Amino acid sequence: MQKSEVLAQIRAIGVVPLLRLSSSSDVLDMADAFHSAHIDVVEIPLDMPEALSVISTLVERFDEKVLVGAGSVVDTDSASTVIAAGASFVTSPSCDLEVVKYCNATDLAVFPGALTPTEILAAWKAGADMVRVFPCSALGGPSYLKALKAPLPQIDLFPCGGVTLQNAAAFIEAGACVLGVGRDLVDLASLREGRLDRIAERAHLFTELVRDARGDTPTPPPATVGRR
Repeated sequence: MQKSEVLAQIRAIGVVPLLRLSSSSDVLDMADAFHSAHIDVVEIPLDMPEALSVISTLVERFDEKVLVGAGSVVDTDSASTVIAAGASFVTSPSCDLEVVKYCNATDLAVFPGALTPTEILAAWKAGADMVRVFPCSALGGPSYLKALKAPLPQIDLFPCGGVTLQNAAAFIEAGACVLGVGRDLVDLASLREGRLDRIAERAHLFTELVRDARGDTPTPPPATVGRR
């Protein structure tokens, strides 16, 4: 899939689940649940066990039906390995200019992390496709994002850290392009109970909040996902 298509799909979905889990089987089950809820994108952080193997497995399993990204990519060696594994995009908690440059050269979507206006502008000028504002909740969440967008309207912001069902709409209304969501979406308790349907329902709530805040057309409800 071309980089432009990857970016368009991520923007359309509006939510990127961060699957920082200890088991590869849990990641696969979570990805199935999200796919049923029309969230066809997941992020696999490189600091989880067997991350590269998980990325490769997901890429093969979904065959471009689900975009698989790599998180916590902090150097060009890591970027090279996730490209080889089939990742469609990379994210980072910080901005390594060499990683941004490398991803641009290989036509891979890249979302480096930044927090202050100076860092965000530097990441954008370096070639970031979106700038991941992390940890956004530490400085006020939606109100901080709104303050950033006022002088930087041209920059696509991707808040991560502290995004919940309660504030997802507020983040979009403040100017967020995409939301990075971790524990409030990745429901381990439901997974342990084999309730993938419950996870899919929560994922659908997130996407509906995003679409309502944008004024978009509602999406269909999640397909039935049975117990594991």
